[in-house]
Amino acid sequence: MWKHFLKDYLSFTKKERTGIIILLALILVCLFAPFLYPYLIRQGIYDHSQFDEEVAQLKIQQPDSSSAKKYFNKNFDENNYNNYYEPSEKNYYTKSKAAVFYFDPNTASQDDWKRLGVRDKTVEIIEKYLSKGGHFYKPGDIAKIWGLHQDDIDRLLPYVRIENSKREYAGNDRPDFKNDNPYKKPPLQIVDINASDTTAFISLPGIGSKLAQRIITFRDKLGGFYSVEQVKETYGLPDSVFIKIKPRLVLTNAVVKQMNINTATLDEMKSHPYIRYTLANAFLQYRTQHGNFSSVTDIKKIMIVTDEIFNKVSPYLTVN
Repeated sequence: MWKHFLKDYLSFTKKERTGIIILLALILVCLFAPFLYPYLIRQGIYDHSQFDEEVAQLKIQQPDSSSAKKYFNKNFDENNYNNYYEPSEKNYYTKSKAAVFYFDPNTASQDDWKRLGVRDKTVEIIEKYLSKGGHFYKPGDIAKIWGLHQDDIDRLLPYVRIENSKREYAGNDRPDFKNDNPYKKPPLQIVDINASDTTAFISLPGIGSKLAQRIITFRDKLGGFYSVEQVKETYGLPDSVFIKIKPRLVLTNAVVKQMNINTATLDEMKSHPYIRYTLANAFLQYRTQHGNFSSVTDIKKIMIVTDEIFNKVSPYLTVN
């Protein structure tokens, strides 16, 4: 009996023995594969030296204050315009050599400023400042020029010669180029909401031609504004824009066009933005059943007229 059992369960054919061997081999490969991985994959050797060099080249160096010693030429001749300022290696504002010579900032031409190494945009700012009546009263005033870099100020300051100065500034009484910046936007105008046209509304921030026309159209349909807050009800006007322009809106004349609710037709009443068909029909039905309104407050007797509706629409109604 045991011999048959052992023969049936512990004996293998040639194919079965082959399969067992292959299976064991695969198991061994899976077990040792993680340890063999470093030997099977070729490890690359990376050189970071080129990357480090490129990073080093991108670092911006701070201007060296000691380079100011190069600004002066011991053999400088006042009448010799061929003396040149050599920018330091760390100076990253001036790309090329710039001439240095004695100059009066009040009378120097655009070409003189450019020869001194001043950028074209800064030259335009100086010209606009002078054309508006500005004046340099002492050499230190060039430090207030908007857009003139500190290294240019240090370089040009020893060569400033101002003639016929009107007066010397004292304390904080100095010209401020930042306040005279010609690129600064002018202050926006105050707009009277009942008297202004579309051009005035367009001058407000966030208001284009379409929104300006909508405000005018809404005002005409109402019969005029009696409150600045009504502008907020204009179709398509964002709340954020209204909050921005509200300080610039004024109402000098709150007189509005009134509608006689005793004689107005249904079409006339429903054309008003605050009345429309529902309220216009209620006014007409009340007038048919009870006769003419004796006063505007009589509309409160209509069920759909709440205090909010009354306060909103009553300024546009009359019974005379």
